[in-house]
Amino acid sequence: MAIDIGRRQVISALGGAARIAIALAFTAALTTRGAAQDFVAPPGAPVAAFPKPKRPVAGIVSPIWRGEKERDAAGEPRQLVRLLGIKPGMIVADIGAGSGYYVVRLAPIVGPNGRIIAEDVVPEYLRNLRNRVRDLGLQNVTISLGEPHDPRLPAHSLDAAVLVHMYHEIAQPYGLLYNLAPALKPGARVGIVDAIGPTLKHGTPPSLLRCELAVVGYREIAFHLLTGSNAYLAIFAPPSDESRTRPDAMIACTQ
Repeated sequence: MAIDIGRRQVISALGGAARIAIALAFTAALTTRGAAQDFVAPPGAPVAAFPKPKRPVAGIVSPIWRGEKERDAAGEPRQLVRLLGIKPGMIVADIGAGSGYYVVRLAPIVGPNGRIIAEDVVPEYLRNLRNRVRDLGLQNVTISLGEPHDPRLPAHSLDAAVLVHMYHEIAQPYGLLYNLAPALKPGARVGIVDAIGPTLKHGTPPSLLRCELAVVGYREIAFHLLTGSNAYLAIFAPPSDESRTRPDAMIACTQ
């Protein structure tokens, strides 16, 4: 369900309560329609409002991190589902969905009463993912094109968000985390999976991850080393809309 430019302008001009009501209405509509529909929510704070990260940002070089059979053998999805508590009926956003490795594995778990929102900033990845979802007949997946600083997701719609092997590629982490927070319901959780290593080598040091999320107001509630690889899962509670750190008060972390 693509939103045309004129409608975006109208929505962005409305007050906060009206924007939330419209976003919730769009979300309700998406849960009752067919597979792999497009969606974009009104924009959040602009990229210029946030400090630039004081660490290297890895390039987006591929829609996949490792081979799917290799990841299955390591048991990464099973660990994430168990540790993050993903259950039937939940609405989960896969931020940086790429090839859809997690999308196609989480969709059956949340079931027909749940939904996976597959978000990415690379249109080509989403086109390929849309085809994959269609070919698999998944009826509970929504395709969402975001921006590097803003996932453009519906307000108060998500039970969980996952960012898997892509945090090191986020060009504006403070903006993305700030603009993601309003999309999360009270009690929602954010799960970040990454390798232990420098960002230029497609990993994120846990201390750097904790620092950058704390800058925005996220609180770490669990940290797990995953078996079968050198990756970890860090779980965070998001700040409320009111308790988020103001963009002009943020101080970028150093690696």
